[in-house]
Amino acid sequence: MPEKILVVDDDLDSLKLIGLMLQRHGYEVSAAHAGHQAIVKATAEKPDLIILDVMMPDMNGYEVCRRLRANTDTQTIPIIMFTAKTLIDDKVAGFEAGADDYLTKPTHPAELASRVRAMLARRATARKGDSSKGVTIGVLGAKGGVGVTTLAINLGAALQNSDSNPLLVDMRLGSGSMGLMLGVQNPHGVAEVLSKPAAELRAKTIEEKLTIHGSGLRALLSSASLREAQLGYSLEAGMALARQVRAMGRTTLFDLGTPLSPNSIRLQRELDLLIFVVEPMKATLAAAREILPQIESTRPTPGRIHLVVVNRAQSGLQTPWHEVEQILGQEIRAIISSAPELTYQATNLGTPMVLHQPSAIVSTQISKLAEDLNNRIRAEIDSEVTQ
Repeated sequence: MPEKILVVDDDLDSLKLIGLMLQRHGYEVSAAHAGHQAIVKATAEKPDLIILDVMMPDMNGYEVCRRLRANTDTQTIPIIMFTAKTLIDDKVAGFEAGADDYLTKPTHPAELASRVRAMLARRATARKGDSSKGVTIGVLGAKGGVGVTTLAINLGAALQNSDSNPLLVDMRLGSGSMGLMLGVQNPHGVAEVLSKPAAELRAKTIEEKLTIHGSGLRALLSSASLREAQLGYSLEAGMALARQVRAMGRTTLFDLGTPLSPNSIRLQRELDLLIFVVEPMKATLAAAREILPQIESTRPTPGRIHLVVVNRAQSGLQTPWHEVEQILGQEIRAIISSAPELTYQATNLGTPMVLHQPSAIVSTQISKLAEDLNNRIRAEIDSEVTQ
């Protein structure tokens, strides 16, 4: 039986065009041209997905979305907002109302089909019980300044097209830069969540403290305040956070900074996968050679450390990749090219590089790594769950 999609738009031409595109891909299409009608149809038909226009005469899409989310019969139906508005504030309003994704008009048929497939795949995964458990990934570096935060942010952004609402968590209390790089004026969230007793930490607590970026990325952020640095967190609270986001069914990227904190070293045991970032320079490789065996010895499952090389200098000054593998005794999973100008531009704009210039070489490299994580690593973890 084909999956049913409810398309809501007061423009009849758009309604017909979107419906035709979806029917060509084998979906059953239901239509509504007003907000109240959309709520009635969604409640009665319970479609697999709703594509919802924002601008309608009787009730805007934000209000429709809020009402659907407040109704137990419709609150879990995925919703893609579809509108001509392109401002960041409009996107944030859509996500805050409960939308799962956001498309702007006009959109290419291939992009629409891709977003619909991804959203329906997420819902199918969520219906499989244990297999919907999320994946927790720690991103850490051999030393500071190797691009850990930049990589974590951009991996999260790249995962949005194929994963169910990836979550970013900046665990560097008092030295967090993730929020600043995303242009967030008051980064917060992690300290408030980790201040709760571990036994009382719930998914609702996490959801209430999330910052929603204009791109749709959801993040628990840390600040650069000395007061936050002094707070710290208990190991039990950190592990409770990791377990809660896994139970929420999301892929969560933890920015762990450098692996020098005793809590972060122990927290790594709770995470499903570690991405270890190095640059191909002698000093960094020497530090990595000391650190890697110690991390490996704490991991419950061998082979779950993925080595990523980030180039930050001219190629003639770098250690060749095959020598890096020999020095560290690890296979390189990805090599990320140097892109200082793009990094500077994206940071100034408060947006991930992979969204600012998706066709750039560094963006395609990060997207390829994200695809590898989403497909192969999730398949490995899910296979263990079912065994």
